[in-house]
Amino acid sequence: MFGSFERFVAFRYLRAKRQEGFISVVAWFSLLGIMLGVATLIIVMAVMNGFRHDLLDRVIGLNGHITVEAQDGSIEPYEDITRQLTGLRGVEQVTPLVEGQVMATAENQAAGGALVRGIHAADFAARDILREALTRGDLEGFDDGLGIIIGIRMANRLRVGVGDKVTLIAPKGSVTAFGTVPRVKAFDVKAIFSVGMYEYDNSFVYMPFQVAQRYFNSDGAATDIEIMIDDAEAAESQAYEINRLLGGDYRVLGWQRVNASFFNALQVERNVMFLILTLIILVAAFNVISSQIMLVKDKGRGIAILRTMGASRATILRIFFITGSSVGVIGTALGAALGIAFALNIETIRQWIEGLSGANLFAAEIYFLSKLPARVETGEVISVVVMALTLSLLASIYPAWRAARLDPVEVLRYE
Repeated sequence: MFGSFERFVAFRYLRAKRQEGFISVVAWFSLLGIMLGVATLIIVMAVMNGFRHDLLDRVIGLNGHITVEAQDGSIEPYEDITRQLTGLRGVEQVTPLVEGQVMATAENQAAGGALVRGIHAADFAARDILREALTRGDLEGFDDGLGIIIGIRMANRLRVGVGDKVTLIAPKGSVTAFGTVPRVKAFDVKAIFSVGMYEYDNSFVYMPFQVAQRYFNSDGAATDIEIMIDDAEAAESQAYEINRLLGGDYRVLGWQRVNASFFNALQVERNVMFLILTLIILVAAFNVISSQIMLVKDKGRGIAILRTMGASRATILRIFFITGSSVGVIGTALGAALGIAFALNIETIRQWIEGLSGANLFAAEIYFLSKLPARVETGEVISVVVMALTLSLLASIYPAWRAARLDPVEVLRYE
């Protein structure tokens, strides 16, 4: 498509002489603009994908794909419902729970509000994310009521470890002649977990199922039933079938409905960031146009001489198309390499910058996760690269067309 002569002249024009220094500076800024635009877009998209993927994995892995709640707040025939749901097609795990809000304290240290989840040891171990998150202690004797499991951030705030005691205060306590007295009970810390998500590590407490029933005055009942299925994306349709099976006494919610506002907000933010950062590449493409137009005006005499020596308009068009598109191609290639390398090492880079500046760039209590996630998706990188190349190539067409339209007679007459 492009001859050796055309490539030679085009690359000769890219190496500007001293008197063409300003044109060269504009071309370099165009290249840097495209490179930074592509790199920034890849990095931001990778971080947004990492956020969504990590949050989705943790939220679903900890809370289940489908949740069954009773209209009156408690599920008394939870054992029958558990057996009934376990036999359904596509259902992998059914977990009855007892949930309740408490205040956690230890050695005059208060951790604030916490959410207690009563669960069987087998169900806890069946959740991969929970089983693998145990950093200290184990599940041995958990069902026998030998202790509770707390998150690592709660343990750090209360300054406790495995074997220490944590006092839980439930607002719904015993009714006496003097009113309702909060239920206060001390528990040994059986194990500590770290799932890497601030909300769970800081405020979740796992308690033996029967102990939680007694503690919250829910003997013989569960507050929720969580269901894990083999296809998370089919949670809504499966929830509809379960709702028909159980009847109107229960609410059955899929994870998409429970977390709809949260993940919709992430998707909107991702789309807006994509559009905003695309403007960087667009501005750089306009710089390509301006630098090429200046190059065409500067090389007018050379173009005229080439035409008089037999070069066709198509040859001139291809020469200047190569000069303009080379800026876009090189900038896009460098930007893609920089963006991928940065995204793959973003957590290391964050820690390095924090070490130099002393600033906390990624507060876990704000961003929910304890590490900065990044997930580079091949299809997305390809789409960014194709978009940048398309804009760069389109930006090269008009200056090349102007160069091809120059009349050599008119140019040489006024030289």
